[in-house]
Amino acid sequence: MGKIQTYIRSLLVSGFAVLISSCSNTKYLNEGEMLFTGAEVKIENDSLPRKERKELKEQLEDNLTPKPNSSFLGLRPKLLFYNITKEPEKDKGLRYWMKYRLGEEPVLLQDVDRDFNREILVNYSENKGYFNANASYDTISKNKKAEIIYTVNPGPRYRLGLVEYEKDSTLINEEIQNLTDKSLLKTDEPFDLDVIKAERERIDRNLKERGFYYFSPENIIVQADSTVSNDHKVDVNVKLKDDTPQLAKEQFTIDKVIVFPNYNIDEVKLGRYGIPAHIDTISAYKYEDIYVMDHDNKFKPKIFDRALYFKTGDLYNRSDHNLTLSRLINLGVFKFVKNEFVVSDSANHKFDAYYLLTPRELQSLRLEALGRTNSANYAGSELNLNWTHRNIFRGAEQLKVAVFGAFDVQMGGPKDAANIFRAGANAQLSIPRIVAPFRFQSSSAFVPRTNISIGYEFMNRTELYTLNNFNASFGYLWKENERKEHDLKIIDITYVSPANVTEKFDSISENNPFMQRIVEPQLIFGPIYSYTYTNTMLPKKNTIYYRGRLDLAGNLAGLISGGNAKEGNQKEIFGVPFSQYAKIENDFRFYHKLDDKNSIATRLIAGVAYPYGNSEHIPFSRQFFIGGSNSIRAFRARTLGPGSFDPRTLDNAFFFDQSGDVKLELNAEYRLNLFNFLNLAVFADAGNIWLVNEDPDRPGGKFSKDWLDEIAVGAGLGLRMDFSILILRLDLAMPLRVPYFEKGDRWAFDKIDFSSSQWRRDNLILNIAIGYPF
Repeated sequence: MGKIQTYIRSLLVSGFAVLISSCSNTKYLNEGEMLFTGAEVKIENDSLPRKERKELKEQLEDNLTPKPNSSFLGLRPKLLFYNITKEPEKDKGLRYWMKYRLGEEPVLLQDVDRDFNREILVNYSENKGYFNANASYDTISKNKKAEIIYTVNPGPRYRLGLVEYEKDSTLINEEIQNLTDKSLLKTDEPFDLDVIKAERERIDRNLKERGFYYFSPENIIVQADSTVSNDHKVDVNVKLKDDTPQLAKEQFTIDKVIVFPNYNIDEVKLGRYGIPAHIDTISAYKYEDIYVMDHDNKFKPKIFDRALYFKTGDLYNRSDHNLTLSRLINLGVFKFVKNEFVVSDSANHKFDAYYLLTPRELQSLRLEALGRTNSANYAGSELNLNWTHRNIFRGAEQLKVAVFGAFDVQMGGPKDAANIFRAGANAQLSIPRIVAPFRFQSSSAFVPRTNISIGYEFMNRTELYTLNNFNASFGYLWKENERKEHDLKIIDITYVSPANVTEKFDSISENNPFMQRIVEPQLIFGPIYSYTYTNTMLPKKNTIYYRGRLDLAGNLAGLISGGNAKEGNQKEIFGVPFSQYAKIENDFRFYHKLDDKNSIATRLIAGVAYPYGNSEHIPFSRQFFIGGSNSIRAFRARTLGPGSFDPRTLDNAFFFDQSGDVKLELNAEYRLNLFNFLNLAVFADAGNIWLVNEDPDRPGGKFSKDWLDEIAVGAGLGLRMDFSILILRLDLAMPLRVPYFEKGDRWAFDKIDFSSSQWRRDNLILNIAIGYPF
């Protein structure tokens, strides 16, 4: 590992030197060419408030084209790659990728249309209410580099005066008048063309909710008059255009709802609007108010009744329109979902709703081969064979069956750490509704699901022991919206049966009850509930992610049986003591976007598991672990804690098996996009795990008032290569604070010795992983 790290470090240093010497020169330019290095806008109007001038300057600069070549620390590495790479002979290959994907063609001064940009600045200023704006530009050049300075005098900003919505006697005008109380156009607010466009779109959205399907924002005109006032005010009048089509003014209701669940454009003769020709609704199966054209009887009509929100006689509205399409897609059985509305009764303003659904392949078989490595010095591979049926009982029920095998081999580290082999199978049935004795109503675009699963895993830790793991669960998954998700397992059962416990393991764990618990038979059952909230998919500067999980095992059984492990009255089911505990864990993440290339990501994990009644300890498989590539990266996986306990005192085979009942972890990263696919991260991690009860075999492991003094801290640098299909992550970290060092001497600053190869081997931890840590 030391040689690899030394090579990486020297490569980075030499590469940085090449960038400094090559990125900043212009030797690749032809005679008379000048590199365009940027543009700046200066605002000449001291009467404008400082904040308003700053905002206008930023907005104007965003509208300038073209943008100069991207830079990093004053250098232009993309431009370097373009210049040093010869022109490729084909539109593919390494040379093409380096020149046109990794590289970036130089932006020259002659590429900049300065008069066009000047007009853009004037037009944008006027659109924001600066009606008397003017602009000029000046070009500054030196050493084959050119910068353009645009000077804009926006003049005073006009504000809205009288805001009127023209009235008439039509039904659509009456609906528009009902919307004026929430108008975006407010007297004394700045004139802004974007706000005017937003108001037209607001009116259109609301009219769509009231049955005006054929209406468009373009049917509204906003007339502005700046001549009626001398104090820089603009009166506006909002009205329907005179040439608005009659169809756009009509309020439509639903006539018939017709579903084609086997629609295939290559096989169906089409008529007008792309609707299959010669529709015979008499021959269709009618379920409730829905006509289902499914002559092959592939789908139960009831699934469309649950998914479709339109019924005969309903007033059209856009919310139900979009909700229906989302639910049809969310069923997971249709590849394409198309919707058409065709006028059936123009006199009474009715149209038919057609749903043209193209099914996916109902069955699929997929073979996956995976390679992986982790910071616990294990490398391995996994093979998965997955079979999926997406309509097993004709109600869009998904049945997934998987068979897998995997092995992890020790690659360095402790000599006696055993290799691991796993194999197993599992099956899951997902039903697109809540199967329960009560009625569950959901107006979400996401279909609620009932999930039933069963599985088995065989794990062999060579030379030590074998575990047979059986699992089954029944529960519900539903989403309120794209941000909020609930997952409730009414019952989750896990049974762990040990086998082939070797003499080597017995000798190692003979005087260590903690190790012995690893191979104890375990029976865990109870409900598990998790709640997830996220808005990270939104284009916001600040976003959050939260996941909370509550695990209650054996509570009802413990209450009924009266089991009390501490008093020696431990109850069993089928000869196996059942676990009784309560566990809660929280994962909170906050993301702050500084700009398009810079962001800060933070995470807080807090959890506690408390055994009681029929259990004195939390089952090993349900405890907390810390360290590794997705946790505190300066410590290898499961080698930290609990508390101030020193895991190095254990046999090497169990160096990677540290667990606890309490977990606290805090992570922070500064993320920078260097160029294209390459990203840099600077990170710091802190945290630890603890026990809720004293363990004489792991002194210092119990959570106490000194918990803060037992926090581990690590920091490091990372490279992330984003190849779209995957993100390869390399994180190099080192410990800054080690909780199992002597108290008062746990900060490791005075122990850092980069010149020592032994120190680097022991303390520089290279994590290789896929994806971001959080």
